[in-house]
Order: sequence, then C-alpha cells, then structure tokens
Amino acid sequence: MVGFTTTIPLEILVAAGRQPVDLNNIFITDPDPQGLIEEAEIAGFPRNICGWIKGLYSVALRRDIREIIAVTEGDCSNTQALMEVLTLNGVATIPFAYPYDRAPETLAHEIGKLADRFGVSIEQCETARLQLAGVRRKVHEIDRLCWEENRVTGGESHYYQVCTSDMNGCVASFETEVDCFLAEARQREPLKQSLRLAYIGVPPIMTGLYEEFEALGARVVFNETQRQFSMPFAVDSLVEQYRRYTYPYDIFTRLDDIEQELARRQVDGVIHYVQSFCFRQIEDLIVRKRLKVPILTLEGDRPGRLDARTRIRIEGFVEMIKARKP
Repeated sequence: MVGFTTTIPLEILVAAGRQPVDLNNIFITDPDPQGLIEEAEIAGFPRNICGWIKGLYSVALRRDIREIIAVTEGDCSNTQALMEVLTLNGVATIPFAYPYDRAPETLAHEIGKLADRFGVSIEQCETARLQLAGVRRKVHEIDRLCWEENRVTGGESHYYQVCTSDMNGCVASFETEVDCFLAEARQREPLKQSLRLAYIGVPPIMTGLYEEFEALGARVVFNETQRQFSMPFAVDSLVEQYRRYTYPYDIFTRLDDIEQELARRQVDGVIHYVQSFCFRQIEDLIVRKRLKVPILTLEGDRPGRLDARTRIRIEGFVEMIKARKP
C-alpha cells in the first residue's frame, strides 16, 4: 500500500503492482474525519493549518501507511512540513514535483525518478496508462451524462471523478462499480433543475453542498478539479497527460480550461470553493476578475454539514441567478 497526498502519476504504482491510496479520499470518507483533525492537533499541529493536512497526517498513522508519495510542488505549501513530521514517525516519504512552468523535460525527469523508485520502466507505465484510459473514459461518460443529458447529479459526478485519483485502491473493482452505475444512470429520466452551476477549486471538506443546491432548483454540471483527476484530455504519452493536467499549475492554465467548459456546458454561475488557511484563497481575486458569470465564494475549514450561514448565502446566490435569467 502506497499513500499519496494528491494526484500523482498513478500509472507508476499500477505498473509496479502496488495498491494506491489517495490519503484525501480515505480521510474525508472516514466515519469520524473531525476526530482525525483533533488527533493531529493533540499531536501538536496548529489550529490555523489547513484541515486537509491534519487529516492526512492522522489517517496515515491510523491506517499504518508506511510509504507515502508527497507532492512538494504543485499542491499545498505545507506538504514539505507534513513529510518531515511523518518521517519523524517512521513513515518513508518520497517527493514528487510538478514543475511550475510545465516544462516537459522537467516533468519527464520527475516521472522517471518516481518510476525508478518503484522499479518500473516508462514502457511499463505507458502500458498501465492505456489500461487506466479505458476506466477513465467510462468516468468521462458519467460526466457527459451529468452536463449533456442531465441524468447524473453533480454529487455523483464529483464522486466518480474524485475516485479516479486512486481507482479506490483496485482498478478492476472500481471499473465494475462504474459499469454498474452507468447502466443504471442511462435509464434515468432527465433531471429537472433549471440552473446550471460550475464548482471550481479543491473538493469540499464539508458535506451536503451538492444536495443543498439541488433542493433550490440548481445543479452542478461541471466539477473542475475532480474532472482533472480523471485526466480528461486525449494524449499519446504519460508526460503529456500530466503536463495537460491543470490542477498543479498556475491559475491562468486552470482558467483557460474553466472558461472553455463554462461555455460548453452553458453554466449560469460559479461556486468557487476555498479551504481555510490555504494559499489558493488569494486566487479568488484573479478568478473574479477573469470570469464573466456570477461567482459565490465558499470557504470551508473542518468536516461537517453545511452551517446556517453558508446555507443562507447559497440560497441568496441561487435567487440572484434566477432573477437574472431571462
């Protein structure tokens, strides 16, 4: 079992026959994610540090994951410190970096180093890429059924796209789950919500967000980062796949993709989720200057249901968009 702090070239672990575990997924689906944060704070993590980082620390120790790939460039700025604390606790940590300038030579070097660490060749990784591409195409179909045919909810699309980061630890089992869902979803009647929304930013730490919008007659038809986890672009190499993957790079690279999808999916408004104490909050300034649709910025801190203030803000946002529509 090999854990990782955010999406990494999954093909390397698949080629090496290792079980991949996205620590984020097992943290947020834990029966008591709040308890995991409290464990980290008891261990000495400050209150004003991102809840995801604290959750990753506790879940790695509680699940006895002894080997972790940490993305030191292209994700949370606190990851290096997390690596050091985990090392203190006897966990083997392996750094991986996405180059800020998206240079293919630098990215190829990083992928090559990681492949060498797990004893596999790039050719073996390319074979794994083709295997995973089949599963990813099925998840892309779930996304299409969400935005084009209106048969899949935003929350369902979110779930299956997020799961592609580690294929739920088993590619074959996850593919079977996807096949069953697709067979059922294709038989549904189209959903009735009239407002079409986009969700951009990291996946939410709170629960009930998608359901809250749907109860008000709105529906998320674009999950930005979650879609990126599923590797949505047709490419012919591992390096190009992770070069086009937008999440680890600059906000302008992400916005180019976001704007294209907003137009294609006929989005009426954008939910921009930001995590408390995260540097990505600053990017909200750029998002608001660049995008030409109504934007609701939501901030999350710890796991749990939506609070009353957030629900009121969501209701006001939906009503404002309804009033603007012809």
